[in-house]
Amino acid sequence: MTSRPTLSCGLQRLSALALAALLCACASSPTQTGETSPPSERNALPRSFGSQAAAPATPEAPLLLSMGSQTPDEALGAPTVEDSLRPGMKIDLDAPTARRDLWDRLRAGFQLEDLENEGVRRAEAWYSARPDYVQRMTERGSRYLFHIIEEVEKRGMPAELALLPFTESAFNPQAMSTAKASGMWQFVPATGRDFSLKQNIFRDDRRDVLASTRAALDYLGRLNKMFGGDWRLALAAYNWGQGNVAKAIARNQKAGLPTDYESLRMPEETRYYIPKLQAVKNIVQNPEKYGLSLPPVENHPYFLSVTIDRDIDLDTAARLAGITLEKFKQFNPQMNKPVMLAAGSNQLLLPYDNAKSFARNLNAHRGPLASWTAWVVPKTMHPSAAAKQVGMDESELREVNKIPPRMLVKQGSTLLVPRSAKRSEDVSSHLADNASITLAPDVPALRRVKLKAGRNDSVTTVAARYGVSPAQVAQWNKVAVGAKFKPGQALAVYLPNKPAATKLASSKTAKPAAAKPRASKNIRVAAAAKPASKSSKSRALTVAAAPETAARTSIKR
Repeated sequence: MTSRPTLSCGLQRLSALALAALLCACASSPTQTGETSPPSERNALPRSFGSQAAAPATPEAPLLLSMGSQTPDEALGAPTVEDSLRPGMKIDLDAPTARRDLWDRLRAGFQLEDLENEGVRRAEAWYSARPDYVQRMTERGSRYLFHIIEEVEKRGMPAELALLPFTESAFNPQAMSTAKASGMWQFVPATGRDFSLKQNIFRDDRRDVLASTRAALDYLGRLNKMFGGDWRLALAAYNWGQGNVAKAIARNQKAGLPTDYESLRMPEETRYYIPKLQAVKNIVQNPEKYGLSLPPVENHPYFLSVTIDRDIDLDTAARLAGITLEKFKQFNPQMNKPVMLAAGSNQLLLPYDNAKSFARNLNAHRGPLASWTAWVVPKTMHPSAAAKQVGMDESELREVNKIPPRMLVKQGSTLLVPRSAKRSEDVSSHLADNASITLAPDVPALRRVKLKAGRNDSVTTVAARYGVSPAQVAQWNKVAVGAKFKPGQALAVYLPNKPAATKLASSKTAKPAAAKPRASKNIRVAAAAKPASKSSKSRALTVAAAPETAARTSIKR
């Protein structure tokens, strides 16, 4: 398997080809099936921040800096940066088009017919009464708006679609709804997977600024075609689901009713969805009318993309860029862990001047970039045992891997652990894309006990007799918590394993929880450690191992 070229090789090739913004232009290595990527010179270097290392984080420089002339760093071959939307094009922030008001550009692209109803007026009043909220929302949106408008225009879509993150998430990439929808565009997990938004323990691309914007516009384009070019129906389907809108249309067709957006029966949230978008459009068109103001936004990229070919800690990346970790996460919100894996997310976003600083400081940096790597658990174990094996504190292992109390880590799970002499390489593409963690309750092994219900037996009486909860008995027997059993009905409960076969209680009649169980021919037990003795008085007592799936539940994160 061919090892990755070193960073110096990448920079030489970069200089020769004059490809800006690609810190490491060499081809990436093939997909790995192990835990780590091949050795690299950078990984072998000791961590140190000498005179050539990045300076401490400083206040951000203004974004308006012309790239019209070559800097000394560029003349020496240090990497430059560029807009990922227009690769190969020189960025000149002094150009007349860059000075244009981005809000004017947005307004010029509006295409949808205006909606006028009570819902629009209600949404306008709501926003007008909250100027601080609108200011925070629009200032946050100004970081990402140029990129979204560019993508919308490339697809020939109405510019109103660029306003959707205002209503979906208030332009907060970290937003999470009660329905588990995440990111600026609020993708639920299943729809995100349908549009290739990777979700694993290392990253959630639903929060990725570039990937989620691509996926959202792909989805809206598909919905628009599905509903015959009707953008209102497409937007309703984005909120409510395409199947629900299709059913509502079919219902109206069957009843001989119109099938336009305003004629369909739909939930109040969806009914209010397009009026909210219209209200935001009206505010953008004329903010003064509503007693509001929009922050100035110029017509140029707020952020630039930089390609990496090595894993890098988030705090190290922020330090090399000269910004705080919090600011770094605003542009790279998809990361679930304190490290960015080059094999999974090889592109990071940074404000204009910080991207240039990052490129220069990365070129000068000597020492490892990442202090974390991935470790595949060889067998099911307690977190304390795992922590001891990888040489870290148990509380830190639990925190960084989000392991709750009283849980075991199942075999084959992937944990984030500190790098060491044995684990010093970058994480492979296979793990970067497919890593998962599966947990199991840290409880004694259970055995399945088969029995027959007696007269007047119920979920409650059986639960009390065997010292378990009514909810457990109901779940095991697929009945309601308040259910009663018929005499002779076959039941099952799960009890902790004991060293030898155990005589259990008769179920002919209900007994108090404290009553001592008596043996009965009606009871059959599946699952003891050893077969029943030949001298046992109860010939109906049998034992067999209970399946693990019945005793444990797995949680995937």
